[in-house]
Amino acid sequence: MRGLRAGWIRALAGLAAMIAASAQAAIQNVTQGQAAPATLYADLTVIDGTGAPARPHQDILIRGERIVAVGPHGEIAVPSGVRRLNMSGRFAIPGLIDSHVHLATPPDQARAKAVLRRDLYGGVTAVRDMADDLRPVGELAREARVGDIPAPDIFYAALMAGPPFFKDPRVRAVSVGAKLGAAPWMQEIDDQTDLRTAITLARGTSATAIKIYADLPARLVRAITLEAHRQGLKVWAHSAVFPARPEQVIDAGVDVVSHVCYLAYEVQPKIPAAYEDHTPVDETLLAAHGDDPVMSRLFRDMLERGESLDATGSLFVRYDAERKVHPERAPLRCTGPTVIRLTRQAWRMGVPISTGTDNLANYSHAWPEVDDELFFLARDVGMPPLQVIRSATLIGAQAAGQAAEMGSIAPGKLANLVILDADPLEDIGAIQNIDLTIKRGHAYPRADYMPTTAAEMGETDAD
Repeated sequence: MRGLRAGWIRALAGLAAMIAASAQAAIQNVTQGQAAPATLYADLTVIDGTGAPARPHQDILIRGERIVAVGPHGEIAVPSGVRRLNMSGRFAIPGLIDSHVHLATPPDQARAKAVLRRDLYGGVTAVRDMADDLRPVGELAREARVGDIPAPDIFYAALMAGPPFFKDPRVRAVSVGAKLGAAPWMQEIDDQTDLRTAITLARGTSATAIKIYADLPARLVRAITLEAHRQGLKVWAHSAVFPARPEQVIDAGVDVVSHVCYLAYEVQPKIPAAYEDHTPVDETLLAAHGDDPVMSRLFRDMLERGESLDATGSLFVRYDAERKVHPERAPLRCTGPTVIRLTRQAWRMGVPISTGTDNLANYSHAWPEVDDELFFLARDVGMPPLQVIRSATLIGAQAAGQAAEMGSIAPGKLANLVILDADPLEDIGAIQNIDLTIKRGHAYPRADYMPTTAAEMGETDAD
């Protein structure tokens, strides 16, 4: 018996040694790094997203999920065994970024995954979710990050607003199982709120930012912003929070303001006291010709504070066109021409403008909604395509707080690229001439795209 026990001890000791050796090898593989798969995309024209001129005949070396090198064709030192793809005649831009989406109001995972698939195969490699039920959004973000689903990376906000907003039926739709106004992802704020605790709860959702939405006075907009920044979160806000005026939102030091239309309330002596009052901007108070001086002051303030603008202009222009067919529909807060005018003024003054949509196209739409915002900037506002691409890439990355990782084609950044078969600087419509999207080094050929269906989107064929 003693010999049998000794044999078991020796066997167990041997097994332990094998496990230890295997563990040590695994540690060495992690610390030393086994060579990840590498691909050379050869002889492209690179439009790097910074606003710099296009560079023809460039090679891009990608290893794993990162860009290793970018340089003139044939001049990059390429290790043996690297996969080489001839991209002659094609154009590379950074992955597009939609800086204003809503993926879960109300939650519907099938629809969200369909929209994200359409985005990715249409060249979108990151989105900024502007407040939803963050429980499903967080899971979508995890699945997108590890590649379990074809989807852009998702960066999202936890919402804060004043008490009147929490009567909105959308709040109930995204708060099932939680007390209205007390969910960490959607909190009711007033003068009695412990903001340190509220921001800490929001951080627990893994949010990138706080979204300041509505029905808050200027003092609370400022207080939320200060505490969020202290705790390392970005602050994304409506450009008018009602009763907080646009000037007060900007002066609070938020990072990004959404909806160029709402900025126009600054010309009014008195703005609506609550977000729920949808009285449109009195556009007759804007300067009849040329740049409006009140808007110029706001845009200068934004520039001084390093704030960017999520204009969402295509939404207003499209709605105007729809009202011509359906005049019974109530107007939005601004007309399309005013939104075009204000966006053009902001751009000419140098305000960074990202490409947010705040809109969901139906299942039959073949391309991401963000394309409409690019077309708005190019065709309505008059922005040159090179600057439009910068807005949709580097400025979008800055808006999401991710410019160190994405938004331009440069060594060390994530390999988020779109390979096009036509020159987008000749015609911005070429953003829909996609050969493939590369996200974190993984290629998604457009030919593999499975269009969204009515069933996935919760629609009928008649919608």
